[in-house]
Amino acid sequence: MTTGPVGFAAAYLPAVAGRGRLCAGIDPHPGLLTRWGLPVSVDGLAAFGDACVAGLGPAAAVIKPQVALFEAFGSAGMAVLETVIAGCRDAGALVIADAKRGDIGSTMEAYTRAWLDEASPLCSDAVTLSPYLGFGSLAPAVRQAHDTGRGVFVLARTSNPDGAALQTARAGETSVAQAIVDDAGAVNADGSGTVGVVVGATGEHGLDLTRLAGPILSPGLGAQGATPADLAAIFAGDTVLPWLLPAASRSVLAAGPDPAALRAAVEQTRDEIESALS
Repeated sequence: MTTGPVGFAAAYLPAVAGRGRLCAGIDPHPGLLTRWGLPVSVDGLAAFGDACVAGLGPAAAVIKPQVALFEAFGSAGMAVLETVIAGCRDAGALVIADAKRGDIGSTMEAYTRAWLDEASPLCSDAVTLSPYLGFGSLAPAVRQAHDTGRGVFVLARTSNPDGAALQTARAGETSVAQAIVDDAGAVNADGSGTVGVVVGATGEHGLDLTRLAGPILSPGLGAQGATPADLAAIFAGDTVLPWLLPAASRSVLAAGPDPAALRAAVEQTRDEIESALS
């Protein structure tokens, strides 16, 4: 008897099958607020968030709010983020909180409660994590995600040039980035897809992703220069492409502030990705 996916995979795979492979970022940079005709204030942030929920929520498979750009407005900004997360989830999108948290012991447990516990108003479907205090330090979040059908996305080979020196350094028989991918794959061996990795789309990554069996969040599409054709070349492979989640923020948000225009930008970008990867 065959069974379907379990854990985070049970939510992720149907989402991208139904809405297409695109993660739409919500990045309320001050300059973007200004270009949208909004004040750089909590009121402007709230209006920005409402437009993104209305435009992106019903269209994108996955939405990724950049936590720091809400946090910059203090507690009121985090309250806006709570509303954005809830609104996007209510619209049927999966939400990845782009928080890049990573620490040890009780601090990591607190981050876990904040982002992956249903009792928290910040609870999301997944959260981005930094593994550079050791992959094992992420155990509280990985365990919570696994037990609740949520996910984590661990930084492996990021799109910023400064990351290469650390991420391509040798860790025993392999690179640091490959060791992270291998650790993630070991968690996903049960078919849960709990641990995804972040691998930029802006250049060759040099990784073996074939045994990851989890989502691959790939920023860099659009404003950072990567194209859908680049995705097809960089991530070729039947076992990899179903898990690929290209991310675009500025190139989609440039269509705002009209929600209908934002939705059209999501659909156009998604269709270009699907055409290139088909």
